[in-house]
Amino acid sequence: MSVQRITTPSGETMVVLSLDEYERLSDAADVAAADQIRRDIDAGRDELVPSAIADRLIEGENPVRVWREHRGMTARALADAAGIGTAYLSEIETGRKDGSLSVLKAIAGALNVDLDDIV
Repeated sequence: MSVQRITTPSGETMVVLSLDEYERLSDAADVAAADQIRRDIDAGRDELVPSAIADRLIEGENPVRVWREHRGMTARALADAAGIGTAYLSEIETGRKDGSLSVLKAIAGALNVDLDDIV
C-alpha cells in the first residue's frame, strides 16, 4: 500500500492513498458495519422494519398505531400492557392527546420500541 502523508499548515496530518486502496478500505468498513447490524438483529437488540411500516410512518400515520398494528396488538391489549385506558390510547392514536412522557414510555415499552420511535 502506498500512502503519502501531508502536514497542513495548522499541523493536521492528512494521507493520500490510491483510489483502489480507498475503495478496499471503504468496502471493508461497510462489510464490518453490516456484520454488526446482523449480530444486533440476531441478538434481539435491533430489528428489520418492513418497508410498508416505514412508508406508513413517513406518510405521517400515528406511530403508536402503526407499531401496534405491526406488533399484531389490539388497542385493548396495548392499553392493558401500558397500564392505561383504551379511550386514552385512542386519543393518543388519533392525535387528540399527546400523552404524557410516562405514558409514552409505557407504550414504547409495551411495543418493544424506543421512545423516539413513537414521538
